Amino acid sequence: MITKRIIPCLDVRDGKVVKGVNFTGLKEISSPVELAKYYSDSGADELVFYDITASSDGRKIFTDILCETAKNVFIPLTVGGGINSLDDFDRVLKCGADKVSVNSGAIKNPDLIEKAAKLYGNQCVVLSVDIKRVNGEFRVFAKGGRVDTGIEAIGWIKRGVDAGAGEIDAVNVPVIASGGAGKVNDFITLFKTLPKVDAGLAASVFHFGEIKINDLKREMQKNGICTRI
Repeated sequence: MITKRIIPCLDVRDGKVVKGVNFTGLKEISSPVELAKYYSDSGADELVFYDITASSDGRKIFTDILCETAKNVFIPLTVGGGINSLDDFDRVLKCGADKVSVNSGAIKNPDLIEKAAKLYGNQCVVLSVDIKRVNGEFRVFAKGGRVDTGIEAIGWIKRGVDAGAGEIDAVNVPVIASGGAGKVNDFITLFKTLPKVDAGLAASVFHFGEIKINDLKREMQKNGICTRI
């Protein structure tokens, strides 16, 4: 049985981990370096470092804080935000990332997924999809969830997989579910209701200590959900 992964997400702005609702009302929480080390030592299976304003600001990820964060992480590290070219993939991987997450960059240039997968391998390319329901249809949003692209979500996800994305959110590659977790039972419900989901990703409940990752995993095991402790 494949183990289910628990993945904390560091939403980073100006070198600090922040948290808000739908990327608004952001409050600084901690240093990404300190928080990454904590999660690496606390049973997280992987970690996501996401520069939440890189795309909307039209700039590149802050590589200095990313390099320092990567030095303190001994679990797989996925990095996203402002990824628009193969050069961005190369730069982030050289900073210590294991996988690169692309969203707005792939929307602007869908060929980026295929080119990156061929150059670095499918396992390196993560297609991140911000989805909201609009008039009964699931739509893809860009710029950190701010801009409605008008693209239908499931079709876009399948296209990304066909192009070579190795992880994504309804297909035959690992699926990471993200958004809305508020308590341990939300993770239990996720994995029991959607057994094909490979991982649960969350931020606030981990950052503020509402859920301890090892406690969560023990509860998952009690409920017959295979996970690594």
